This record gives sequence, C-alpha cells and structure tokens, in this order.
Amino acid sequence: MFEKKQKIYSETQGVCIVDNIVQLPTGKNKAVPYYVLKSVFDTSKVSYIPVHNHQVVLRELFTKEEAKELQNHPELEKNQLLKQAVEYVLQSEE
Repeated sequence: MFEKKQKIYSETQGVCIVDNIVQLPTGKNKAVPYYVLKSVFDTSKVSYIPVHNHQVVLRELFTKEEAKELQNHPELEKNQLLKQAVEYVLQSEE
C-alpha cells in the first residue's frame, strides 16, 4: 500500500503523488479505500484508483539505478509517460 504524499508511477498518469487516501461508498453500504492521485506534471489531472483490486498498474517510482537501466530501453520511444518518468527520476536525483 502506498502512503499519502508518496510519489509513484501510474501507467495512466506517469509520475504522480498520492494526494490522499479516501473512503468512497459502494452500492452495498460499504466504503472502499481509494488513492487520490495527482499528476506531478499536470496538477489538473486527478484519478481515483481503488487501493485493492485495481486494474491500473501502479508501482513505486524508479530508483536512480533503475532509471539509468531503462534510459536506453526501446520501450521509452513507444511510451511517453514511461520516458517522462525516467527523465524525472534522473533529473530529480542529481
């Protein structure tokens, strides 16, 4: 589980921050925890992703070493969010 204010990587938003973790009601009178994710690059983008059983790939942000390994990976040319995340880590860790 991610923590509030933690920077993570989302396959749909790229680098984002866990702005909050909220309880949203379901039709069964039961609240479900959701991450409130805000894009680091576009703060107007907000997503609500269930903490459990989510379809979107969420992961901890890359380490500097992982980012260096991914730097020349061919996938970066196909995936701009991944490329942006790698560049973000390399620039912010200097």
